[in-house]
Amino acid sequence: MPDASKEKAKKRTEMLADLRNQRRERVKQAQALLKEQQTTRKTLSRAMQGEPKSIPQLAEATGLPAHAVLWHVAAMKKYGNVVETGMDEDSVYYLYTLAEEARS
Repeated sequence: MPDASKEKAKKRTEMLADLRNQRRERVKQAQALLKEQQTTRKTLSRAMQGEPKSIPQLAEATGLPAHAVLWHVAAMKKYGNVVETGMDEDSVYYLYTLAEEARS
């Protein structure tokens, strides 16, 4: 009986090793994408410090395309990192600030 469970454990270990090898490249791609997203969000957070900014202002300040800024700001808002703080002077765009700055 103990030999059967050892054999089963060995097969499972080999199967998991094969699976890791098969998916190694995909895992690397996912890690690279996550790192890029974190870097972009840090850049946006730095740009938001001090005063609320709109999506076009953030795009100009960071050099990122507006559609990418909007996507990241929406995600940051969803997870509570960013809050809306009103509208710009022309009442066209929402202004965003870091949630920690809005609390203080």
